[in-house]
Amino acid sequence: MVEPVACFVPPHVLDQLSGAADADLSDAARATLRTTAHLRAERSERKAGTGITRTGAAREVFDCRHAETPDNGVLIRGEGQPPVEDATVNRAYDALGVVRDFYREVLHRDSIDDSGRGLRAYVHFANRYNNAVWDGQQIKIGDGDGKVMRDLTYGLDVLGHELTHAMTAATANFEFRSQSGALDESVADVFGSLVRQWALRQTVDEADWLLGGSIFTPGIGLDAMRSMKAPGTAYDNKLVGKDPQPAHMKDYRALPETQQGDFGGVHINSGIPNRAFYLAATALGGHAWERAGRIWYEAVQVSTPRTRFADFAATTATTAARLYGPASTEHDAVAGAWEQVGVTGIVPA
Repeated sequence: MVEPVACFVPPHVLDQLSGAADADLSDAARATLRTTAHLRAERSERKAGTGITRTGAAREVFDCRHAETPDNGVLIRGEGQPPVEDATVNRAYDALGVVRDFYREVLHRDSIDDSGRGLRAYVHFANRYNNAVWDGQQIKIGDGDGKVMRDLTYGLDVLGHELTHAMTAATANFEFRSQSGALDESVADVFGSLVRQWALRQTVDEADWLLGGSIFTPGIGLDAMRSMKAPGTAYDNKLVGKDPQPAHMKDYRALPETQQGDFGGVHINSGIPNRAFYLAATALGGHAWERAGRIWYEAVQVSTPRTRFADFAATTATTAARLYGPASTEHDAVAGAWEQVGVTGIVPA
C-alpha cells in the first residue's frame, strides 16, 4: 500500500469540491488531490528519518513560492529572528512555537520526537493548495483556494494536528488504515484542539471543540472541519456536502483501505474516539490538557501500530487507573466515555 501522507482536510471534502460548478474551486480541489497523491508517492520512496536534525527544537519557516518540492523553498525566518513582512511566515513561526511549548510544558516532551528535533514548516506550498500535511519530515501548508478555504496557517489547531502526527509516528506509529489510522487522526485532533485550548487557557466548558474553524473564508457558511463534541455536525453545505463522521460504533463505516476509501475511513471514523475524549474531558472538567490529555498522551506511548479502538480504550482506562487510582473519578470518566460511544469490553480496574 502506498504510504499515506497525513492531511488535515479529508479527501471526501476535496472530492466534493472537485465537482463544484465554479471552475476555480473545482480546479483547486483537483490540483490539491493530485499534489497530495504525489506527496504519498514521494514518501513511499524516501527512507524513513532522512533529513532529520536535532537542533534544540529550533523553528525554521521556508517559502515554497508555490512550488511542490521543498528543494525550492527559501528560508525566511529562523529561530530567534524578528518578524518578517510575510504574515503567513509569522503565523507559522508563532504556531510552531506554541505547539513546541505545549509539548514541553504540558507533556514534558522535548519536541515532537522527544529528542529536540527542529520544527520546520514550508508555507505557500503549491498553488491554491487546500490542505496542510505532515509528510514524514515537515509540515507543508497551502494558501487555500481563496474562496472556500484561506491560508491554513490561520489554524493553530491545524498545525497542532499535523505536528502531532510526528509525535504518534515516534511512539505508537499507528498504521494509517482503518481503526489504527482513525486513532492516528483522532489523537492528532485531540492534541490539535488541546494546543488551541492551552494557548487560550480555556476550560472544557469554554472550548468549542471544533477543528479547523478558522481556515474557512468569511461568509462561506462552514463552522469547522470536524466537531469533537458532536461528530457529524461540523458542516452541512452544498459546496462541501454533509459531515459524514459517526459519533458511535453503531454507525462505524467500513470503507475500502484505498485512497478513494480514505484508507478505511481514517478521517471519518475518527469521530468515535474524538467524542470519547470530549466526553472524558468534560466529565472531569477544568482544563482538558491536565488530566484527560495526560491520560491520552500516556496511552499513546504504550500503543502499537495495529492498535484498534477497543485496545486503545482499554489502555486509556488502565492508564487512568495507574495515574490516579483504580477507583478514581478519572478512571470512571474514561471508561464511561468509551461506553457511551459504543466501545465496550473494558475490564474494570
